[in-house]
Amino acid sequence: MKLAEALQERADLNIRIKQLERRMCNNALVQEGESPAEDPEALRRELDDCILRLAYLVSCINLTNCRTVAEGKTLTEMIARKDALTLKISVYRNLINTAGNTTYRARGSEIRILATVPVATLQKQVDRMAKELRMLDNLLQETNWTTVLIEETE
Repeated sequence: MKLAEALQERADLNIRIKQLERRMCNNALVQEGESPAEDPEALRRELDDCILRLAYLVSCINLTNCRTVAEGKTLTEMIARKDALTLKISVYRNLINTAGNTTYRARGSEIRILATVPVATLQKQVDRMAKELRMLDNLLQETNWTTVLIEETE
C-alpha cells in the first residue's frame, strides 16, 4: 500500500467513526416496547474495528513519515514546516486585512487611522510563503504517492 492510500483510508475511517457515533447515539434510546432502528451492539463492534484499524494506520503512517526522506528532510519535518507555514500565512493575512482596512473620513478634521505595519512588505512575504507552501505540498503529495507504507509487524 502506498502512503497516500493509507492517508486516504485514515480520512475515510475518521468520517466513518463520526457516522457510527451518530448512529449509535440515535439508537441509544427507544420508547419502551420499541426496538432501535439499528442494533447498537453491532454498531459498537463496527466502531471498535474501525478504531483499531485507525490506530494501526496512524502508527504505520507516523513510522513511514519519520523514516522517509525527500530532498534531505523527513516527511515529519516537512509536515511540521507545512503546518507552521500555514499558521504563519493565516496570521499574516489577518494582520494585512486589518491593517489594510482604511477608514474613510467625512471631514478633514476627523481622526485619521493609520497602519502600524508595512502592509505591502507583509503581502510580499505572504506571497513568498504561499509559494513555498505550494511547493512543499506538491513534494509531499508526490512523495506520498511514491512511498510504500511501512507496516508494523505484530
